[in-house]
Amino acid sequence: MRDDTSSKARLQKPLISLKTLVICIPMASVITLSLLLLFLSPLPATLSKPPPINHLPHPKIGVPKPPKPPNGSTQQNPNDVSPLIQSACNSTQYRTTCVTSLMKTTFPTPNPLAIDIVLASMDLSLESLKTAQSMSKTILDSSSGNINQSSAAKNCLEFLNYSSMRLSSSRNQETVKTHIKDVKAYLSGSLLYQYDCWSALKYVNTTSLVNSTMAYLNSLMELTSNSLSMVYALDFYGADTTTWKPPKTERDGSWGSFGGGNSAFHGKKGGFGGGKKGGLRDGDGGFWDEKVVLEGMKVDATVCKDGASGCLTRVQDAVDGAPDYGKGKYVIYIKEGVYGEVVRVGVSKRNLVFVGDGIGKTVITGSMNAQQPGVSTYNTATVGINGDGFMARDITFENTAGPNSHQAVALRSDSDLSIFLNCEFLGNQDTLYAHSMRQFYKSCRIEGNVDFIFGNSATFFQDCIILVRPRQLKPESGETNAVTAQGRTDPAQITGFVFENCLVNGTQEYMGYYYKKPKAHKTYLGRPWKQYSRTIFVRCYMDVLITPEGWLPWSGDFALSTLYYGEYGNSGPGANLSGRVPWSSQIPLERLSLYSIESFIQGDRWITGG
Repeated sequence: MRDDTSSKARLQKPLISLKTLVICIPMASVITLSLLLLFLSPLPATLSKPPPINHLPHPKIGVPKPPKPPNGSTQQNPNDVSPLIQSACNSTQYRTTCVTSLMKTTFPTPNPLAIDIVLASMDLSLESLKTAQSMSKTILDSSSGNINQSSAAKNCLEFLNYSSMRLSSSRNQETVKTHIKDVKAYLSGSLLYQYDCWSALKYVNTTSLVNSTMAYLNSLMELTSNSLSMVYALDFYGADTTTWKPPKTERDGSWGSFGGGNSAFHGKKGGFGGGKKGGLRDGDGGFWDEKVVLEGMKVDATVCKDGASGCLTRVQDAVDGAPDYGKGKYVIYIKEGVYGEVVRVGVSKRNLVFVGDGIGKTVITGSMNAQQPGVSTYNTATVGINGDGFMARDITFENTAGPNSHQAVALRSDSDLSIFLNCEFLGNQDTLYAHSMRQFYKSCRIEGNVDFIFGNSATFFQDCIILVRPRQLKPESGETNAVTAQGRTDPAQITGFVFENCLVNGTQEYMGYYYKKPKAHKTYLGRPWKQYSRTIFVRCYMDVLITPEGWLPWSGDFALSTLYYGEYGNSGPGANLSGRVPWSSQIPLERLSLYSIESFIQGDRWITGG
């Protein structure tokens, strides 16, 4: 069973080759020394991939329609609806759904405020989620003897639970007023999980029950998309609903989907403050000491291979022993050794910190892959993280499934405000699944081949080394691959990948094949997994293995007019822009700060301790 929705056949040639590992890297920009304090500080209070050959069509949200809208609304002339609701619904992609659902809502006053309409829209999604969960449970109960359908239904229930959690976090008037960027992040995640449920069921759609559930999910996604669009409008245009318009993207000439707007709910229009004008954070507040530092940190649990001195022998045992919904950091020290186990950090295990003895010394390894019965890409992760506020440093995460095993994830993160420092991620296809929410990777090393950095999170990669490894068992024949596959499905989602001051190259083995036959080995920066895919490279070094075109289509012209693939100030033989595909972009200098740590993932609040 697969958990993605793509339509393109798998790339048929192997991926990237590397040059030698002796590479000149531009001076890394770094986060302030206060980043270290995060290991002792709690979070702020407010706070699949394509099958190998033939993919099913990318769905158009809202098609097909369910037999009955999830809110049970009836048809009514939009002219009979409150002008306030009509104008608010002008901001959405699914206006008819918006109007017909909200017209039945009872508001506290005859003339509801913009925020009242937004919260009512969220309530409709939450109520409809309950029905979707019930329908998914019915599928699970009827799946005896069908391992693929049973697995899909279990995943669907898990996704909808996460969707409900994120949506519930959004539905708070004070949070909407004071932390609207958090609300946009939560709603972006909620919509993602509904989509993932739809996608999981798509591959087992052989019964009327599954089909009707998928149709219901389509309408549920319309409701949630509308909520997200209205929050976008409230943030960007302010409380006057007559000014609201549907969400636009950089390709439409709009730069406000993740930065600021002109409303009273946030700061200056078009940005989030911080950093130099037009630039990214340059670390002028200090340097991060990348050595393992345990002094001053209270270790709450220790894992070691021999079990000596009271150590636990399994990482999962240490995770299970952590308190539920902890407010302070819970530090798990994992001593040097190779730990062959699947680790799951549940949603209740918040603020966990994994500290190892260094890359290649502390290794957590597994080999699950999507070729196994009942296993989706989501399930293949050696380490899967759902608890918010997770941190890890000085650890290797690995999936050894091999280049012919298709999707096989080393690490999956659904942890909001998660941080990875000096970590290594090793795999082939789908190595790092930055699945959802806001994430930060600093001074990490990521190896893989097919779409090996993917997901629909808002993730910032700083000072990372990204290496392509041989893809096929006989890589000398040639290969074609993409480094990233970002999966934004909605123009109002705040998600995307930003790479700053990173090195993009190939492993020494790969580059050996590349130099022997350079025209047969093609590597691209990314390809659009979903309709509104967004990936940014700023001041990165790109070696010769990156093709002149830079970016690869997914299938035909899918997403080429809606994606945003931006570059600025990159260097190296693979950074020449003269041959780039026409649907990629050069980021205007005056817009560059929108992709800063501060603006893109609000990192000044939770990374620097500011």
